[in-house]
Amino acid sequence: MGLPVINLKMIITVHWLLTTWGCLSFWLPQPYIWSNYAVLAIGVWAIAQRDSVDALAMYLIGMVITILLDIIHIAVNYERAADVQIDSSRDQFRFSVGMAILSLLLKPVSCLFVYQMYKERGGDCNLNIDLDSSIDSRFTCDSVESRAYCGRSS
Repeated sequence: MGLPVINLKMIITVHWLLTTWGCLSFWLPQPYIWSNYAVLAIGVWAIAQRDSVDALAMYLIGMVITILLDIIHIAVNYERAADVQIDSSRDQFRFSVGMAILSLLLKPVSCLFVYQMYKERGGDCNLNIDLDSSIDSRFTCDSVESRAYCGRSS
């Protein structure tokens, strides 16, 4: 059974909303905001150019990078920000933290859907690491065209 079809517009909208809600309390640093909104802008580019495999590839790579960056930003800034919260803004802070964590948890799922769209648009992720053949196999003189280069005459 394959993955259900999810619209890229829905993925972008959900992550935009969660990123915006995650930044309500101003506990996350500016690079968190810039990296997430930059990746969302690349996602808008992928929506605008429906046939572009490059736009989806860049969006997918950006999502993977922001997963790592979000983990770092949340881990580094949560404890410091939780200590300085006053009682009147504690609920807003907890909501903001919850939305940032929810966004982080949804990103790998979104990456699966974006990868499915990437393959549907004709993207190919070939990582050919052939350890059995050597680099020198490109320089063999077995084909007809290479006989002139190898100095063989028939």
